[in-house]
Amino acid sequence: MTKNTTNIRTDIKTDNQTDNQSVDNQTENAEAKLSAAALVLGRRNIVRRLYDWVLSWAGTPYGSPALFILSFMESSFFPVPPDVLQIALSAGRPSRSFWYATVSLVGSVLGALLGYYIGYVLWVNVQSFFFTYIFNESLFNIVKEKYSDAAFWSIFTAAFTPIPYKIFTIAAGVCQLSITTLVIASVLGRGLRFYLVASLMFIFGASVRNWIDAHFNKLTIIFTILLIGGFVAIKYIMK
Repeated sequence: MTKNTTNIRTDIKTDNQTDNQSVDNQTENAEAKLSAAALVLGRRNIVRRLYDWVLSWAGTPYGSPALFILSFMESSFFPVPPDVLQIALSAGRPSRSFWYATVSLVGSVLGALLGYYIGYVLWVNVQSFFFTYIFNESLFNIVKEKYSDAAFWSIFTAAFTPIPYKIFTIAAGVCQLSITTLVIASVLGRGLRFYLVASLMFIFGASVRNWIDAHFNKLTIIFTILLIGGFVAIKYIMK
């Protein structure tokens, strides 16, 4: 009788321990999911804050200089594309849409030369910073290893699409690519992109910006999908 009672108690204890472990595992999984969700939301909030900060320059007398600086920085390290400010400025003055496109183009191509310089001269000293805060090392290595096969079309595609252009400008310097190739591909790719935006703004005006503001979260998801698709395209182009 005593032995049976002991066995029953042992079984109950074991069941309780199992239940506790199951609860702990479920709690840990829930916490992990909450942390991941918080991280995603945090990143979206950061992007939104940067987006709003960039837009704030549209309401100042320094819109064109800010657009030039933003375009310059985005080609080597800044995360928000200049299209955001270009659209905001063009929405206020559609007749100057092509002027803003020209400012974006000049700033972006000059910024590409800065990216090239970073890769060519400074990369040994700054690569850890870029891999930690700016872009993914594995993506950078893909670009660097494949550059010799289709450098021009790779840069052109990155300049025109949502692919982080800065990866390609810096990789061009690391691989000691021809500056002429970088400049021509950048002028064509970025020119096509910025003047396409200018054309849309010239035709549709402020309604484009209002639509972007209303669908910002959806657009960030679409942007991510296009970003992944762009890298897939680059992978096949470089084969």
